[in-house]
Amino acid sequence: MADPQRARKLADRIKEIVARRLDKGLRDPRLGFVTITDVRVTGDLQHASIFYTVYGTDEERRDSALALQAATGMLRSEVGRNITARLTPTLEFIADAVPENAQHIEELLREARERDAETSAVAATAQYAGDADPYVKPREADEEAEAAEDQRA
Repeated sequence: MADPQRARKLADRIKEIVARRLDKGLRDPRLGFVTITDVRVTGDLQHASIFYTVYGTDEERRDSALALQAATGMLRSEVGRNITARLTPTLEFIADAVPENAQHIEELLREARERDAETSAVAATAQYAGDADPYVKPREADEEAEAAEDQRA
């Protein structure tokens, strides 16, 4: 098993190589606007999982996934030429769910803001069910003196 620091460096290098190659362009017209978000390399440096996002519709995402799958061999060759490892890791492209997760979180936050606004509106017109201050207060010194006089009499 390789050093985790070496695996991180290799992952960063693979991310840079693949992103640069995609920036130059592939000859596949199906490839859309692809962004490489992360690369993770296994501990033995044999396999690299490349996470990516595609800006566009579901159809464009599907087409870009097919284009990346078709270009995996060429991209692996490009990685092999530009790294100093003994073996070139296999590449696997995985669609990153960051945009969908972000959208879901935004929806949850919007719903929470709406519920907070409703609660604030209800609280503004609410009244206490009992006394405004239901806690027992300590007696004043005057009350104690009167109580003592009443007991003597």
